[in-house]
Amino acid sequence: MKNIDDLMTSAAELAERGLSKGEIADELNVSRETASWLVERSDGPQTPSAKRENNGGPEDIHVDWSAIGRDSNRLWHAGAAMADLLSKQGEDVDLTIGIEKAGAPLATAVARELDTDLATYAPRKHQWDDDDMADLGGTFSRNFAGIRDRECYVVDDTITSGTTMTETVQAIREEGGEPVACVVLVDKQGVSDIEGVPVYSLVQVIRVGNDD
Repeated sequence: MKNIDDLMTSAAELAERGLSKGEIADELNVSRETASWLVERSDGPQTPSAKRENNGGPEDIHVDWSAIGRDSNRLWHAGAAMADLLSKQGEDVDLTIGIEKAGAPLATAVARELDTDLATYAPRKHQWDDDDMADLGGTFSRNFAGIRDRECYVVDDTITSGTTMTETVQAIREEGGEPVACVVLVDKQGVSDIEGVPVYSLVQVIRVGNDD
């Protein structure tokens, strides 16, 4: 992705393939607000909410880590670095949970490096389009390890607003598990903890400048 036009094109292509706006946000590593704005701006006849000036979009930062994701060796090295950030967090942790979609392959690399079982969580944003998400819920895949009565690590690619990570931590506790630490490739919010769980990142983005 080189510019906003490329993002709009990608958003339109993903929408045409039937992805929800929540899934588009996940694919492009942007907030749900940004994903919605991109889809609306990419449409032919623009909706009223999309009629803004070209520089009037939501404030966000797009992260493109496809150079890592498309190469299994690079992905493993990134996962090993993330695992190193977690390595001193608890000797009894035997489970790593990846937040789908992009967090799952990273979690696989982390789990292999730390010799833990693997689980995945599909957040409710994947079901979100234009309706309220209040009635939606995320799910743990039954194809992977169980959660109950286990300490675990949580892995994702980016933190944009912190909403998905917060949801995941809460969902783990509702299942009877206990998150010990979270780790991401990129933190766009600069959070140190979520719901009392420490958060680590390989890269932290800090916005500098006047918002006016």
